[in-house]
Amino acid sequence: MFLPISKKDMRERGWEQADFVYVIGDAYVDHSSFGPAIISRVLESHGYKVAIISQPDFRNSESIASLGTPRLGFLVAAGNMDCMVNHYTVNKKRRHSDAYTPGGVAGKRPDNATIVYCQMIRRMFGKEMPIVIGGIEASLRRLAHYDYWSDKFRKSILLDSGADLLIYGMGELPIVEIADALNSGISIHDLTYVDGTVWQTRDPSAVYSGIELPSYDECLEDKAMYAKSFGIQAKNTDHITAKPLIEKYGAHRFVIQNIPARPLTTQELDDVYDLPYENRWHPSYDAQGGVPAFGDIKFSLTANRGCFGGCSFCAITFHQGRVLQARSHESMLKEAKAMTEQPDFKGIIFDVGGPTADFDHAACDKQKKFGVCQHRECLYPNVCPNMKVSHKGYVELLRKLRALPKVKKVFIRSGIRFDYVLADKDDTFLRELVQYHISGQLRVAPEHVTDHVLDLMGKPRAEVYQKFCDRFEKVNKQCGKDQYLVPYLISSHPGSNLEDAVALAEAIRDMGYMPEQVQDFYPTPSTVSTVMYYTGLDPRTMKPVRSAHNPHEKAMQRALLQYRKPENYDLVKEALIKAHREDLIGFGENCLIPPRKMNNGKNEYKKAQQNRDRKAGFNGKKSQEKAGAEGKSNRHEKGRNAKQGRGRR
Repeated sequence: MFLPISKKDMRERGWEQADFVYVIGDAYVDHSSFGPAIISRVLESHGYKVAIISQPDFRNSESIASLGTPRLGFLVAAGNMDCMVNHYTVNKKRRHSDAYTPGGVAGKRPDNATIVYCQMIRRMFGKEMPIVIGGIEASLRRLAHYDYWSDKFRKSILLDSGADLLIYGMGELPIVEIADALNSGISIHDLTYVDGTVWQTRDPSAVYSGIELPSYDECLEDKAMYAKSFGIQAKNTDHITAKPLIEKYGAHRFVIQNIPARPLTTQELDDVYDLPYENRWHPSYDAQGGVPAFGDIKFSLTANRGCFGGCSFCAITFHQGRVLQARSHESMLKEAKAMTEQPDFKGIIFDVGGPTADFDHAACDKQKKFGVCQHRECLYPNVCPNMKVSHKGYVELLRKLRALPKVKKVFIRSGIRFDYVLADKDDTFLRELVQYHISGQLRVAPEHVTDHVLDLMGKPRAEVYQKFCDRFEKVNKQCGKDQYLVPYLISSHPGSNLEDAVALAEAIRDMGYMPEQVQDFYPTPSTVSTVMYYTGLDPRTMKPVRSAHNPHEKAMQRALLQYRKPENYDLVKEALIKAHREDLIGFGENCLIPPRKMNNGKNEYKKAQQNRDRKAGFNGKKSQEKAGAEGKSNRHEKGRNAKQGRGRR
């Protein structure tokens, strides 16, 4: 049974009043891939009555009161994505659709939804109504942060929203502790002790062994102070080693971040995924075609949480932490069997993974006793010698899933860490990945090719990716498969200049691969890369980092990654001239573009490209991606030499 979304639903359950009203920016999908569904079901399992207000009319505050006054308080979450990422492209252009809204319709939630919803609640219910905020938007904005869309340094969202308490990270443990305290009569203003929460005070003297961060005013005045602050924050994301953090605002206001909530045990995680979800969107959305984001998720399995990968541009470690939490095989098999009984199941499990699919246990035993290392990463700059590298458990799980009746295919679409695969001396996982779990292509994330950019990204060096390519190709041949890699690439990451972008374009040329989509670096809240972009400093080392802020320079870097597109010609040519790489303008097999556009426009330009591609061994009749796998011909080694030579000068 779905949770109530109306007074009528409440009456049918015999409720006069809900304990909590949960206001969410997404459509209501009762599935374990959606945070509000998990939190609601966890509270329900502890005896609390939770009702849902999904996407209230933010232009009318009365819509927030449609379910009446909750007994214990309001919960607020903007949705599964930060609403600003949901609403805007990296160029700050408004998106035309919203995958988390019925029918994919845009405009059903406001910008800065957490703040807006809290203000609506305050207008309707006053200052005494308890409000707890959470979800990805609140979690990553829990302390002072740079906001890319307004290009401003903003206060903690706890202050801007007017909420009483903020839950960061994964909220199952904190929300139950908060609910039990409120239910016992404790004021929300006295809930200063819950792990995984952020609160405010005028007197921080009671905070035991806290670390005082640079104040908001100091960070606002000096970006280097914010880089220093974030460096401290990044070292305090583990529940064992972290200290409370104290951030001062003005003369007498302080925001306190308690230590993170501990990770769930395997049994606790299993219990969360065993709750009675309906595993579909609310029936009221049927007439609108449902919720697009649900899509493949419906027949996918979440296997783990957390990530010890540590990519600089990713916020997962800041949100979920570096300690890997995994479900038991029994739990996932139970969910998979139930999935196969659904009438629209076609025999395909679309994904078995999480932030990183092939992580299924903690990086090392040390983490369980002493917490994660503060001064080194698990995989960067190389695989830690203490790491337990093994895919045995994951391979075992995949075999069990393949053996289920009605299951025809099990895909892996979450990212895998190719450096972790290489570190495993046993090729069993890679062989079975190639044999059973790929449909023609495998998406991987080398992101770039120049060493200093990769270092800033926290990614393995280019030669590591090349080793994986060779190993992947070898295993494909052994398995009699004709499959290929599709690399994710990022343009304009902090530290990347035009010369680096040219080197990346050369690498693309040498692969015989032309990406259909390229991701320009997107500065989202609370990532190391975003701090670099804003402050010009690497918060881990405090060394200077140059970032491309000029839209034209960013456009040139992006165009280089798709240099074969006629519409990119002028930008590519300008970039090559500015980078002093005129040697790449011509008709030679190593050139990226011809010297000029021909008189007949795009058709002649296309012919020139095709002639050069033909000489270079790029077969235009095949798909671009497939040609990428077959492009390792005699020009591959030549291209590698070029990439290491003038491409990186």
